[in-house]
Amino acid sequence: MKDSRLLKISKFLSKYLRHRPEDIGIKLAPGGWVAISELLTACAKNKFPITRQELQLVVENNDKQRFSFDSTGTLIRANQGHSVEVDLQLEAVVPPDVLYHGTGEKSVELILEAGLRKMSRHHVHLSIDIATAKNVGARHGKPVVFAVDAAAMHQAGYSFYCSDNGVWLVYNVPSEYLRRI
Repeated sequence: MKDSRLLKISKFLSKYLRHRPEDIGIKLAPGGWVAISELLTACAKNKFPITRQELQLVVENNDKQRFSFDSTGTLIRANQGHSVEVDLQLEAVVPPDVLYHGTGEKSVELILEAGLRKMSRHHVHLSIDIATAKNVGARHGKPVVFAVDAAAMHQAGYSFYCSDNGVWLVYNVPSEYLRRI
């Protein structure tokens, strides 16, 4: 199967599992889950048929592990990045001492003034390593990486979550917890 087909499927799933499920006639259950059979039927009805095998390949091979199946193999969800209201049922956990956030150079001044804000998403996304943060930032222009003092934030009462694919999530990061690398 061509990588271009898998990329198109991944983008389609991102759009409808994270941002616009109602546009193809699906509803996300608590946790962001949707029945695979319901999703595949909705895709076909919306002129974008996907096979179960293709879905399996996208979930297993997506470089960012954006999607996951539940333990029964009958449900699928986007792991994070939603702009629609959904309770991902994540448990707060103790973060590593330092996490990282990548952004484009044009956003640096605003971030230094206002900190990191979730904007239209549910959370600010943080990485465990500089390389991943740099790759994320490169999607927005010349990359800039910030170190986040997650230990101090946690001590101050901020809640952190870790999604199934290892992306760290927090509601916001005030500028005093940021250091440009």
